Amino acid sequence: MPDRTDSRYRSPILTRPGAVDAADDSADAGIPHHYGDPFGEQRAADSGFVIVDRSHRDVLTIGGGERLTWLEGFVSQHVAEIGDGGGGETLVLDANGRIEHHAVLADVDATLVVDTEPGRGESLLQFLTKMVFWADAAPADADLAVLTLAGAALPATLTSPDGTEVDLPTGDYASMALPGGGIARRMPWPQAGSVDLVVPRPALTAWFTAAVDAGARPAGSWAFEALRAAGTTPPRGRLGVDTDEKTIPHEIPTWIGDVAQQGAVHLDKGCYRGQETVSRVHNLGRSPRVLVRLQLDGSSGDELPAVGAEVRAGGRPVGRVGTVVQHHEDGPVALALLKRAVPMDSALEIDGVDAAVDPDTAPQDGGPQAGREAIRRLRGQA
Repeated sequence: MPDRTDSRYRSPILTRPGAVDAADDSADAGIPHHYGDPFGEQRAADSGFVIVDRSHRDVLTIGGGERLTWLEGFVSQHVAEIGDGGGGETLVLDANGRIEHHAVLADVDATLVVDTEPGRGESLLQFLTKMVFWADAAPADADLAVLTLAGAALPATLTSPDGTEVDLPTGDYASMALPGGGIARRMPWPQAGSVDLVVPRPALTAWFTAAVDAGARPAGSWAFEALRAAGTTPPRGRLGVDTDEKTIPHEIPTWIGDVAQQGAVHLDKGCYRGQETVSRVHNLGRSPRVLVRLQLDGSSGDELPAVGAEVRAGGRPVGRVGTVVQHHEDGPVALALLKRAVPMDSALEIDGVDAAVDPDTAPQDGGPQAGREAIRRLRGQA
């Protein structure tokens, strides 16, 4: 994991010409926010491809012959049958079904690579270590760093720093070993067909340079977050930014589903901590809140709401803001957890900024739920 013993982590990529760090209070502090032209970086992803430094993420590995069957017992996704070269996403929940961790997985050469949000790796590692007991599973810190390739014209191959031609994996979450260590993993976000390069930290700069030499434009976290927030529908949530301590899985719709559905919560999986809440919400009700995308009024200039700001409708608090970013085509957009009872055509306001729900992200009624219908039949109401 990045060394956070100093005031904060600072990526070596910040020494590149034009690189601008994010604000100290940003979730992405310590990596390039942009390189002087954030909108140009976003447009480059639309027409070519970009390389994004995400080396502030925490990375773990889990070895041992029982690593997947052991992990299966306490995470939200079916992971026991992930084969060599496979991967996915999963959550760790507390006893009340609230989200504690979100992790992206890749199983390559008998080792599971696990990456998670900046600053959360240590607590995840402590949790995993406590859960080992007598299983053949060995969670450990990994000196690996994440880079992301994204764009409409992402190449099929990439030349590694040592000159090896690498065929990038195909298919969501497909993963493979990289020469010199680390793995490449295909991802469905921030754009379809993106690729994460999880590389040895000492080789971070060399891999970044190799991607630039292959035609990738350096892009900052601003561009990555704009692609994630404005370019995915339903919007892809981010733990600790678009969630709070009360968030349950169904409030982030893209996290519901199996690996083939690009989800992190398999609805047919039982017997893990927090599963009762997942099952109850799925069968008997709907989550109290839901993540939606907001279009913000940009006439107020560069002053945009802060993460965690209150969303109000008619003067009443109805939600909280998460990601807030300027998109090169859509202007200022935000992701927000809104109460489901709020009409999705409501006029909203956030710290003096007017906002409206993007109708493409408004929750759809999925029809009658099995649990409620069964109760109605028992009561003779069907």
